[in-house]
Amino acid sequence: MNDMSIEVPPPGFFIKEELDARGWSQSDLAYILGMSVQQVNPILSGKRAVSTEMAKALGEAFDVAPEFFSNMQTSYDHYKAASPDPAIAKRARLQESFPVREMIKREWFQDVGDVTLLEGQFLRFFSKKNIEAIPFLSHAAKKTSYSEKVSPSQFAWLYRVHQIAADLQVGSYSRAKLQKLVDSELPSLMIAPEEIRYVPELLASCGVRIVFVEKLPQAKIDGVCFWERSKPVIGMSLRHDRIDNFWFVLRHELEHVLQGHAKREEIIDDLDGENSSETADIPEEERVANSAAGEFCVSRAQLKSFIARKHPYISEKDVLGFARRLGVHPGIAVGQINNYRQEHAFLRKHLVKIRGYILPYAPSDGWGDVFPVEL
Repeated sequence: MNDMSIEVPPPGFFIKEELDARGWSQSDLAYILGMSVQQVNPILSGKRAVSTEMAKALGEAFDVAPEFFSNMQTSYDHYKAASPDPAIAKRARLQESFPVREMIKREWFQDVGDVTLLEGQFLRFFSKKNIEAIPFLSHAAKKTSYSEKVSPSQFAWLYRVHQIAADLQVGSYSRAKLQKLVDSELPSLMIAPEEIRYVPELLASCGVRIVFVEKLPQAKIDGVCFWERSKPVIGMSLRHDRIDNFWFVLRHELEHVLQGHAKREEIIDDLDGENSSETADIPEEERVANSAAGEFCVSRAQLKSFIARKHPYISEKDVLGFARRLGVHPGIAVGQINNYRQEHAFLRKHLVKIRGYILPYAPSDGWGDVFPVEL
């Protein structure tokens, strides 16, 4: 039963009062309704609910709207109903902010019936001491630095990257070694998708950790950069499973590392549309990273010259020759040409998938696999 302080009687109580006011007996009411006294008594005693049909019949008998009796029955039903399990509101609060069921499916949480245990898993996952300290779950009106910049799904994805990166052992970070890697070694891997498998080991040799985590639903995210224990971490979602996107996002995040960005707070990157531009109204550090990524994939000068010379018609043979001269896979050239011209259907067959080439050689979570994390 609920704990309402005001008792709500059944509709039969009011029907009896109306009978008394009219000087009618229960037998009179039964006669008017065309029913037996035995059929009317349970309604008057509250043992039988007033159905929709009965509400209409009583409305005719007493010359009032049927809703008068229906509403009384509804009020009585609510009064008699047991109070809902408090866990319902708690689960709704968690699901309203975070994709809980997807996180359970991905085995970030265990599927437990006790909501207190579920909240405990949230605290361990986000490394907080109370639920109110988790961004997006606080009842306080003030916004956190996270809630102003990222979505809950992006925030949860970010924390998974943090958890996996924390267990990875790499040497000391060397900016000089990373710059040399970016300038001379990584470009040699851009000729074929299978060469991508060497990226995690090469980055680790420079003291850079890289983690791949499948994006959560509604999380528009390509990559993240942050520093942990004086060492940089790069996270990638591979949401666009294409060779051109892989190299652009990776080089974008590496520029954040080389420039020392994200040392105070994580930089989460959604590089779709204008977010990958070098001229759009975006933060300066993002323009710098976009410029470096674009130049790394295909020299801006060579790209513009090629398009100008071949305009208005660029053949597949032209693109293959251009990629060969640059020493990159055709898909990288196609991706940069499409991005420059904003014609994303051009030669898409060359935008090969790379996930199968990188995940077996790197710390990854999602796509049907779970990275073991001790919370």
